[in-house]
Amino acid sequence: MQTREDIFNTLRDALVELFELDAERVTLDANLYEDLEIDSIDAIDLIDHIKRQTGKKIAAEEFKAVRTVNDVVEAVYRLVAAEA
Repeated sequence: MQTREDIFNTLRDALVELFELDAERVTLDANLYEDLEIDSIDAIDLIDHIKRQTGKKIAAEEFKAVRTVNDVVEAVYRLVAAEA
């Protein structure tokens, strides 16, 4: 099973690659919308990327509650932990 740190590293790499962000900006406390300027279309792309990486899709309803990078890490962790 992946650790939260593994998930964070994968997520950070994805955010850097998909949205051309500086890796230093992607911290656990970073707000996706305010700090990283992720919009709703970007969020859909991120959900799709997570699905390709994990084989599991985060429900849109669950993703609506996500505000920070740590929230995404926790959502993915719950997703992969549920299959273990």
